[in-house]
Amino acid sequence: MGMTQSKVLCAGPGGFHRIAYADWGAPGNATVLCVHGLTRNGRDFDRLAGALEDRFRVVCPDVAGRGRSDWLADPAGYANPLYVADMVTLLARLGAETVDWVGTSMGGIMGMLAAAMPGTPVRRLVLNDVGPFIPKAALARIGDYVGKASRFDDVDGVESYLRKVHASFGDLTDENWRHMAAHGARRREDGSYGLAYDPAIGNAFKGAALPDVDLWAFWDAIECPVLVLRGADSDLLPAETAEEMTRRGPKATLVAFEGCGHAPALMAADQIAAVRDWLAG
Repeated sequence: MGMTQSKVLCAGPGGFHRIAYADWGAPGNATVLCVHGLTRNGRDFDRLAGALEDRFRVVCPDVAGRGRSDWLADPAGYANPLYVADMVTLLARLGAETVDWVGTSMGGIMGMLAAAMPGTPVRRLVLNDVGPFIPKAALARIGDYVGKASRFDDVDGVESYLRKVHASFGDLTDENWRHMAAHGARRREDGSYGLAYDPAIGNAFKGAALPDVDLWAFWDAIECPVLVLRGADSDLLPAETAEEMTRRGPKATLVAFEGCGHAPALMAADQIAAVRDWLAG
């Protein structure tokens, strides 16, 4: 079947913008929406989508300001209300009445917020290394690298950078690191390369010290089944938070992966199998 790439027009407070997405599998199948982390893009899910497309339609958007999607005219829009609204617009484009939401980090926060709303279209939720409590120390670590105006001579330089700042993704193959670099790089007019996102997405991490994030009220409002994936060494999803997620609210199923922190890349066979088996079950 393979992948097609499209864009959908979305509206925000600052005007209209286009969201790019990769679309896998047959349109008649149940829809799985895969939403990436803060600085990443939808092509991170190519391996997972390829393993799911025989029985699902898998749609992997680039959130506004990332990948092939437009950068916002007003950077204040880079926040969850616009992100979630854009995903609703995308679901309308797809004609999807319900959706299985797979979210890594930021994409998982978006999924939690969407799943907690009355009348939600989210049927099942997979949270990849994120939960309703996020320690301020993990946010500070992310703030150390997000939004920096990095410049590279070539895609090899981008790959070296990603291997360093995302070392906690785990022991990825050379092919997977190259894939992430190829789709995580953008060519500048002067021939150099930058990262494939608007540096302004990092504005929220600047200035005053960040507090812990507490979304337990949203978590407790979720009624759909939830699978939580955790990197055994994660600093963003503490073990005690993940365990608490199995005991309250939707009482999630928890699967941990050794050899990685924040966040499992969902490119290894065992990680893909955990998602596929749960969605197919």
